[in-house]
Amino acid sequence: MPFTIDDLNYDKDSKERMPWEHYLELYAKADPKEIASRLSIPYDEEAKEFTLTFLGSEYKITYPDFQVKHVADEKKCYPLEDMIYAKILTIRFLLNGSASVGTGRFKTYREMPWGEVYLRQFDGRCIKRLAFTYGNRLDDFRLVMDHMKCTPVKFGDVAYELSIYPGYQIQMILWEGDDEFPPSSQILFSDNFPVSFAAEDMAVMGDVIIGSLKAFLKAAKEQ
Repeated sequence: MPFTIDDLNYDKDSKERMPWEHYLELYAKADPKEIASRLSIPYDEEAKEFTLTFLGSEYKITYPDFQVKHVADEKKCYPLEDMIYAKILTIRFLLNGSASVGTGRFKTYREMPWGEVYLRQFDGRCIKRLAFTYGNRLDDFRLVMDHMKCTPVKFGDVAYELSIYPGYQIQMILWEGDDEFPPSSQILFSDNFPVSFAAEDMAVMGDVIIGSLKAFLKAAKEQ
């Protein structure tokens, strides 16, 4: 069952449940040792759980029922426990992904294989949303990125690099708006993303990250 861009806009529980139940069935039939070997992640046979890092936090994910539990850290925000899109993205990564490290080059979404197919959706749900939300709030963007332990990079007016899964890096870049020009943004992906992710996954991924920032920002301001 393909993971389509329509999954970004679930408006009924049944639409959400259908792909999730499909992936749970595939996951339950998979070989946990093969998953652990392919992704180079730990699997505890006694506890029947994987250890996986998502957006810089460590999680325990049980097999075969995919129950997610965070390992507490100072971020105090754990989107993989709460966001269905993050769970679907992660279960697909466990089923289809591979351990990989990029060459150091980063690419736009358009430059990824088949990126043109979902470019309009990615631009609206991710690029424009990032610019609209934080383009005139650079201090909040810095606060949330520092709270998430992201790495500053020298692009735009402010930019950070983060890891969504081990070895898979994303750069988020903002240019502040002024009286003449609106704010703008760009999201770049390390060049190894096609090893594990389709264009649809990456569109959902951008949406998941930006959707998580509000909760991370709240946690940062409460500290």
